[in-house]
Amino acid sequence: MRYADIFGTLGVIMFVVTVHFEAYPDRASEFLDRVRNQAADSLANEKGCQRFDVCIDPAQAERVFLYEIYADEAAFQAHLASAHYEAFNADAATMLRSKVVEKWELPG
Repeated sequence: MRYADIFGTLGVIMFVVTVHFEAYPDRASEFLDRVRNQAADSLANEKGCQRFDVCIDPAQAERVFLYEIYADEAAFQAHLASAHYEAFNADAATMLRSKVVEKWELPG
C-alpha cells in the first residue's frame, strides 16, 4: 500500500533511491572515487537530481551506501538513461560483489 493511500496527500512527493554496495576489498578505494564522481556528475548535469549522498561504513571501507533524491520517478529514469550513469554502471560492475537498490517516497 502506498503512503498516500494510508495518510492522504501531504504535498509534493519526492522519489528516493537507496543503494547498498559491497566492493571487492582490493577495489574499494577505486570504487569510492568512482561513485563520488558519479554523484558530482548527477548533481551537476541532472535537473531532477536533488540530492546524492555517498556514505561509507567506517568499519568496512568496501561497504558504500547511496541516498539519492529525485524530483520524481521520471527524473530517476532519466538518470538511469544518462551517458554518465551508463559509464559508471559498466565501470562499477567490475568492482562490486553486490548491489541492492531500493525505491522510496518522501512526502512533502
